[in-house]
Amino acid sequence: MSQVAPTLNGKQNVVRSNADTVRSSHDEQKGSLRSLDCIFPVAITNLDHNLQIAWKQTRQVEIVKDNEKKTVWTTAVTVAELLKEQKIALKSHDEVFPKPSQPIKAKMKVHLMVAKPLTLVDGGNLRQVWSTSTTVADLLKQQGITLNHLDRVEPSLNDTVKKNDVVNIIRVEKVTDVVEEPVQFGVVSQLDPNLEKGTEKTLVEGVNGVNSKQYEVIFENGKEIVRRLISAVETKSKQDKVVAVGAKEVAFQASRGQSSSGQDFYVNATAYTANCNGCSGNTATGLNLRANPGAKVIAVDPRIIPLGTKVYVDGYGYATAADTGGAIKGYKIDVFFSSNADAYRWGNRKVKITILN
Repeated sequence: MSQVAPTLNGKQNVVRSNADTVRSSHDEQKGSLRSLDCIFPVAITNLDHNLQIAWKQTRQVEIVKDNEKKTVWTTAVTVAELLKEQKIALKSHDEVFPKPSQPIKAKMKVHLMVAKPLTLVDGGNLRQVWSTSTTVADLLKQQGITLNHLDRVEPSLNDTVKKNDVVNIIRVEKVTDVVEEPVQFGVVSQLDPNLEKGTEKTLVEGVNGVNSKQYEVIFENGKEIVRRLISAVETKSKQDKVVAVGAKEVAFQASRGQSSSGQDFYVNATAYTANCNGCSGNTATGLNLRANPGAKVIAVDPRIIPLGTKVYVDGYGYATAADTGGAIKGYKIDVFFSSNADAYRWGNRKVKITILN
C-alpha cells in the first residue's frame, strides 16, 4: 500500500492506495477522470510512495457574445483565466459578466458585451460615446441621462441600438407667456354746424387700451416651436378720439371797412415752396417759381378766386392768384415763399384777403 497526495483543483489531500497506477488510484478514490481533465503525472504513471498527483477537472461553460453562444470545456479557475484560455481580449469599454475575478462553475454562462461607438445628441449637444447597451433605454441609464415628462427620444426607448447609431434626445419645455398688447384708439368725427368748413377741433383726446394675452409656448431644445393663445383679457379700455369737423359754409362777406377798390373776406392760409416733394416748380398758369423766387403768388380754388386775380393778403402783401392745389378747396389759400424757413414761420393762419380787380 502506497501513500499518495492527490491535489484536486488546487486542494491537496493525503490518502493510502493499493492501486498501481495514477488512473487506478483515481478510480479507487471514486474520482471521475474525464478525457478532457488535466492530470499530472499522466494517468498511466506507476504509483510510487508519496507521489504528488495534480488533477484539474474540466467544466462546461457557455460563452455568450453578441447573442452568439459557444460551449467550451475548461480547466480555468476564474473567468479571467477562461478569457485568456479562449484568446478573448477585452477592450477598455467592453464588459463581461460575471466579473473576471469570479470563479468558474459548472454550466456557468459568461456574457461578453462588446462596446460599440454611438453618437448621442442631448438637447442639441453632440458627443461620441462607447456603450454595451442593447436598447436606447439601457443607453440612457448607462449614461446617467434622465428624461423629463415632455422630452422625446429618437429612436424610441425600446429600439435596439447598433454600431454608429445616432440617438437624439429632444428636450421639450412648455411655459406660459403673458404679453401686454396696446389697443389703438379710433377716431370719431362729428359734424359741427357752428364750425367753419375745412376746420377741425378735438373734443376728446384718444387713449390707447391694453389687452393682456396669455400664450402657451412650447420650446424644443430652447427654440420656440408652437405659440397658442389661451386667453385675452382687456385690462384697460381704449378711449376713442372725438373730433368736431366744420360744416358751416362761409359766404363772401364785405368788411365794414370795405373800400371802393374791391371786396375783402377771410380765408385759411397755409404756405408752400417750389421745392416740396412732388412739386414741379411751375404754377398752374405756367410761372416758374424756381426761376422767380421773389414772385408773390398764392394758390387758390378758382371757383372762389379766379386765376389771374390781383389780391392783397394781410401779413403777406400784394400777390397774384396764379396757382392751384389739390388741398386748396373753398375758402383756403396757399401763399408762396422761396425758403422753407419762411413757409414754416407762416404756418397755418386765418387772414383777410382783399380782391383788387
